[in-house]
Amino acid sequence: MERFALVTGASGGIGSAIAKQLGEEGYSLILHYYQNKESVTKLARELEGHVQTVLLLQGDLSCKSGVAAFLTKIAVSVDVIVHNSGQSVTGLMTDISDDELERMIYLHITAPYRITKALLPKMIQRKSGQIILISSIWGITGASYEVLYSTVKGAQNTFVKALAKEVARSGIRVNGVAPGAIQTNMLTDYSEEDLMIIKDEIPLGRIGVPEEVAHAVSYLISEKSSYITGQILSVNGGWYT
Repeated sequence: MERFALVTGASGGIGSAIAKQLGEEGYSLILHYYQNKESVTKLARELEGHVQTVLLLQGDLSCKSGVAAFLTKIAVSVDVIVHNSGQSVTGLMTDISDDELERMIYLHITAPYRITKALLPKMIQRKSGQIILISSIWGITGASYEVLYSTVKGAQNTFVKALAKEVARSGIRVNGVAPGAIQTNMLTDYSEEDLMIIKDEIPLGRIGVPEEVAHAVSYLISEKSSYITGQILSVNGGWYT
């Protein structure tokens, strides 16, 4: 029986690593992207011959109409949802515009809520399903100059804990992964000096790689974690434990 996994933000470093990992594990894939079609198309080519079905779905998840349009494109039952789409906004809280505030809330909180709400009924009917949110270390500890990002990621963590309790009797597990410093485009604005400071603060002494986040997702949706739900797994090298 064909099993489908939806990965939002699949064109990014963590999203593509998750997609590859789930493809290796036999899942057919629904890969969401917003603007970076070239990257997600390249990913799909890499998966050819290894994955039964790969569907590419474009969508702007930062607004109501974009999420509604995206949901109309999902024509299969989804067994695994990985909410990975995200965007970081840095700066003083007083400098963040109302438009940025609304967009970030919609992308990180409202969109995962609406997508899950739309796909959940079929999971409940089957009495099986896995839902993963890719949160952040800042959703746990908070970060100065990233108050908005910390806020929405903290909301994702609470979403995980609450929904896990609500759907557990339906055989559905909900967990989160909170990455620390991972080698993705989010770190491109950091200088070498800044990165060295971060590495010195991390007990394992290095920046993580996207594959390490993907491995955490793989574990949380597997039978090896069958008694784990409502948890946020930190993948951060011991940073801010």
